[in-house]
Amino acid sequence: MKMFTLLFIAILITTVQAQEETTPHYGWKNTLITGLNITQVSLNNWAQGGENTLAYTFLSNGRFEFLQESYTWTNNLKLTYGQAKIGKSEFEKVEDELYFESMYARNIGWAVNPYVALIARTQLAPGYKIIDGIKTQTSTVFDPGYLMQTAGFTYTTGEAFTTRLGAAVKETFASGYYRFGYADDPKTSEIEKSRVQTGIESGTSVKYGIMENMLFSSQLNFFSAFNQLDVWDVRWDNTLVAKVNNYVNASLNVQIVHEIAQTRRTQLKESLALGFTYSLF
Repeated sequence: MKMFTLLFIAILITTVQAQEETTPHYGWKNTLITGLNITQVSLNNWAQGGENTLAYTFLSNGRFEFLQESYTWTNNLKLTYGQAKIGKSEFEKVEDELYFESMYARNIGWAVNPYVALIARTQLAPGYKIIDGIKTQTSTVFDPGYLMQTAGFTYTTGEAFTTRLGAAVKETFASGYYRFGYADDPKTSEIEKSRVQTGIESGTSVKYGIMENMLFSSQLNFFSAFNQLDVWDVRWDNTLVAKVNNYVNASLNVQIVHEIAQTRRTQLKESLALGFTYSLF
C-alpha cells in the first residue's frame, strides 16, 4: 500500500503543477457517458482445446455540477454491471457496483471551503459465493448497503484536483444477509443488521489528460471510526481511457478495496476492455 500511496501523491503533485487558471462558467456542467464492452470466443473442431466464451460489461459514468459564485454542487454517479459465460455454464456476475456521491461546497473566500456530502454505495443484482461446494447467495440490492454523511473542508484546483477532509457518519445495512458479517459486531453475542459509525472521512479525485486522446481519472476514499483509528477503510478506483474515435475506446480500470468488514485481505480488481461508448451530453 505504501507504493500505491507514493504513486498517488506523485500524480497529485504533477496534476496541481500542470493545472492552469481558467475563468469559471456558472450554471450546469453535465457529462454522462455510457458504454458496452463485449468479449466473444466461438470454437468449432478446435484441436488446441478451449471453451466458448461470452462476456459483457455495461458501464455508465456521470458528473453533474452546478457552479455558482458562492457555492458549488457536484454529483458523481458510477454504474457498472457485467456477466460472463464459459462453455455450457450459466452466466456469472463479474461486475456490479452502484456508487453515488453528492457534495455541496460553500465558497467563503478561503483557500479551503466548508462542505457537506452524501455517499451511497451498493450493487444492482444478487451476489453469490461458493461455500463448501455449494453456491450460496450472500448479497443483493442494498443488502449490504452503505450510506455516509460527511462535513468538513474541501480544496479544489479547477477540474483536475479536488480533495476533502471531514467528520463522517457511516451507516451499514444488511437486513437479509447480516449473517455474513457486513454490519455485525463480532464482539457482541447478538447479530446486528445495521451499524452506525462516526469517524474521519477523506475523498480525493484527480483527472489528468495524459495525451490528447487519453484521460486518467482516480478517486481515493478513506474512512476510519473514532474508536479504531488504527483501522482504515480504503477504496481506490483508477481508470485510464484511450479514445479511438467518437464511439470506440479502450479502458483499463484498477480498483483496490480494503475493508475488514468484508475481508481482512486487500481486494484487487483489474479489467481491460475495448468497447463502444456514447456521450449522452
